[in-house]
Amino acid sequence: MKSLAELQAIRDRAKMAVNVRENSEAKTRVLVGMATCGIAAGARPVLTAISDEVNKRELHDVLVTQTGCIGICQFEPIVEVIDENGTKTTYVKMTPEKALRVVNDHIVNGNVVTEYTIGANQK
Repeated sequence: MKSLAELQAIRDRAKMAVNVRENSEAKTRVLVGMATCGIAAGARPVLTAISDEVNKRELHDVLVTQTGCIGICQFEPIVEVIDENGTKTTYVKMTPEKALRVVNDHIVNGNVVTEYTIGANQK
């Protein structure tokens, strides 16, 4: 760290990351299953990718958080997107790359990425 401005920039980035996880005014909630099964399947990089993308796009009405076991371990990592109307979409077998598409297509543009949903993966 070389200056006060650099320290303030670090603080601002950290505050933004915390706000993404604590926003009570959120219209959209994103839950990432982070029980041991989810973590073992790769949920941590998925959570990081979603949080970073929401921060980068400055989506202040989106709450990104982790949750415990969702109960369908064979489909981990699992991401649930709950919109302002309470409609829940469950995405399964997620990767960081798939997570970025969910942020872009579903959260930003309102188009569910059907091929990543649980219904499309129950074969």
